[in-house]
Amino acid sequence: MSSSRLPVHFISHGGGPWPWLKKEMPFYDKLEEALKEIPRELACLPKGIVVITAHWEEDNFTISANSRPPMLYDYGGFPKHTYEVKYEAEGDEKVAKKIQKMVEDQGIKLELDYKRGFDHGTFVPLFVMYPNANIPIIQISIKKGYDPKEHIDFGKALAPLRNENILIIGSGLSYHNIQGLAGGTSSVTEDSKLFDNWLQNSLINRSAAEREAELINWAQAPCALAAHPTEDHLVPLFVAVGAAEQSTASLKYHEENFFNKVYVSGFRFKDC
Repeated sequence: MSSSRLPVHFISHGGGPWPWLKKEMPFYDKLEEALKEIPRELACLPKGIVVITAHWEEDNFTISANSRPPMLYDYGGFPKHTYEVKYEAEGDEKVAKKIQKMVEDQGIKLELDYKRGFDHGTFVPLFVMYPNANIPIIQISIKKGYDPKEHIDFGKALAPLRNENILIIGSGLSYHNIQGLAGGTSSVTEDSKLFDNWLQNSLINRSAAEREAELINWAQAPCALAAHPTEDHLVPLFVAVGAAEQSTASLKYHEENFFNKVYVSGFRFKDC
C-alpha cells in the first residue's frame, strides 16, 4: 500500500441545511470544525470527491454522471432561503464512466444517472469543507436491502480511486433514530452511548478483517436497532470500510451532546 493514498472518511452531514441556520441550530460547532479539518489534512486539492450518500438509494448501485448537477432540497419545514442555496460544483461524466467500468470489472453492477442533483447528504458537508465548490463531485447511491457485505465489497471496488487523488466520503450519521432525536425515546442518550462505544471499538481496535466481520453483524451490537431502526445512515460506513482496505481507523469527530442528547462519531481511515 502506498502511503500517498488519500484517506477515506465516514462523516456526519448533520440535520437539514444547518450551515445556513446557525442561530436556529446552534449545536454544530464540533461537526463544522471536524469537516473543515479534512481539507487541511490533505497535501493538495483532490482531483475529485466521491460521496456515498445515505439520502440516495436505488435497486442497484448508481453513480451520478451529470456534468452540471442541480440541487435537490430533500428536507422540509425550513425557511425559504434554505431552498435557494446553491452549491455549484461540477460533476464529471468521464470519471463517472471510468468508475462504472472499474466497478463492473469486479462483477458489481453500477448504473449511470444523468438527472440526480446534489442532496443535502452531499452539498451540506461539502459546502463546509470546500465552500468555493472548486472540485468535481460525484455522488453514489446506497443499494436497497442495505446488505453490509455487499456494500463493503462495493467499497473495495472503489479503493483504487484513492491512488488517483480522489477523496472517498461516506456521508451518513452514526446514530439515526428520528423518534429518539425528537424526544420520543427516554433511553436515547444511553442507547447512543452504548452503540457508539461498540462502533469505536470495532473500527479502531480491530484488524481490517475483524472490523468488516463486526460490521456485517452490526445488528447484534448493543442498542444497534435503537440507534438505527432503519440503517440507511449507517450504510455509507460499510462502503467507507471497504474502500479503507487495511488502512488504520481513527476517531475524527465525536460529539456527546448531538441535538442535546446523543453520542455520534465520525472516522478517518488512513495508511500509516
